[in-house]
Amino acid sequence: MALCSCPCAAVRASLLAVFASLTAGAVLGQDVPSGLVGPPLLQFSFPNPGARSMGFGGAFAALADDATAAFANPAGLVLIKEPEVSLEGRSWSYSTPFTHRGRIEGEPSGYAIDVVAGLQQGRSSADLGGLSFVSLVYPKGEGSIAFYRHQLADFESRTQTQGLFSGGTTCCQIRHIETRTRTDLEIVSYGLSGAYRLSDVLSLGLSLVYFDSASAIAGEPFLPDADPALGAFAPTSYRPERQLLRTSIRIDDSDLSMTGGFLWTLARRWRVGGFYRQGPSFTLEGEAVAGPSGGFFGLTPGALLDEATSPIGFPDVYGLGCSFRPYDRLTIAFEWDRVEYSTILDSLDQVEFGTNNIVLEDDDELHLGAEYVFLGTTPVTALRLGAWLDPDHTPHFEASASAYERALLPPGDDEIHVSIGLGLAFESFQIDLGVDFSNLVDTVSLSAIYGL
Repeated sequence: MALCSCPCAAVRASLLAVFASLTAGAVLGQDVPSGLVGPPLLQFSFPNPGARSMGFGGAFAALADDATAAFANPAGLVLIKEPEVSLEGRSWSYSTPFTHRGRIEGEPSGYAIDVVAGLQQGRSSADLGGLSFVSLVYPKGEGSIAFYRHQLADFESRTQTQGLFSGGTTCCQIRHIETRTRTDLEIVSYGLSGAYRLSDVLSLGLSLVYFDSASAIAGEPFLPDADPALGAFAPTSYRPERQLLRTSIRIDDSDLSMTGGFLWTLARRWRVGGFYRQGPSFTLEGEAVAGPSGGFFGLTPGALLDEATSPIGFPDVYGLGCSFRPYDRLTIAFEWDRVEYSTILDSLDQVEFGTNNIVLEDDDELHLGAEYVFLGTTPVTALRLGAWLDPDHTPHFEASASAYERALLPPGDDEIHVSIGLGLAFESFQIDLGVDFSNLVDTVSLSAIYGL
């Protein structure tokens, strides 16, 4: 029975915070090279702010008729006739899957913790929330300006493996070194937006956006408990003295980018809108330090094994939408967004971070929603229903990678989100509630708009 650690690429957990985990890999008795390797699973998407947009399933580019247009499509700011303030509180309930234990290859021996056939997933749960959007819009003549703060990303995950095996059943067992990860991703944006009405049917908008990120990923490989009787089949209690390495990836940086949009009224009941949203680019820093059990592989505990710096870019997004109002009470909206996920891996230093055999492709989001307004009520009440396709954007190892790498970082699945919403419009303010459900994350939004 051999204890082995393959390139610990990953333990899936984390985002666009950042995508890469320092690890090590080697067979027992050999040196353990340290390095920066591929990204863990990160749950990230950048939906529009606002409970009204959420109720429409995010199909808002061609509507853009409230203060959240400053982010979604700044051209829509010309639709706002009076100064207004907008606030939104949002909560996220994440359920992030990761490979927890089991057999990468072969059948379980049935000894100690080697009893799981195939691979078994675990789930990392996190509940987060807070003030997610605030804006001030001031219209003037044919133009409008706005300032906003937006919580673009807020994500946490915690993962740890417990018994990953390969090799034969009766001999030549391979126990892969267990890894614990912690991921904290936060990106906040501040935008100054302006829009101008070129004609009765066409307006243009532009935003200058400042991004600030304080994000971190920590990865810690551990040796199994020192139990002579169980040997390589002993459980891993993650005791501090059994830590092999301590690795970390950090983003503490800021960047400026641009967003542009247009809004075109084709006919009285038809409107088309589009936008281009430039993603930020940050500097990512990482290091690996030998842990207390580093001596098992000939490492000096506490020694700095490796450090690296690389740029990391977040996706550009561009989209096109249309809205149709068959009669005054009903609005239907559709939106197509192209998200350039590949920017994340393409921007990383592939030599330092070992991302050359990891796949992350660009893909399309599809959003559809509708709103029915009860005009005769006080306050005026609106009900909304939406759905959208969140395509799989899980970084995963390609087919040529090892079975271990492919087991720890497999492709994910497309997600269908379903949303519902309620709006109450009073004389000088409006309150909206939105709820978005999916397999990986449930989101609740409560927003208010007050006319000045």
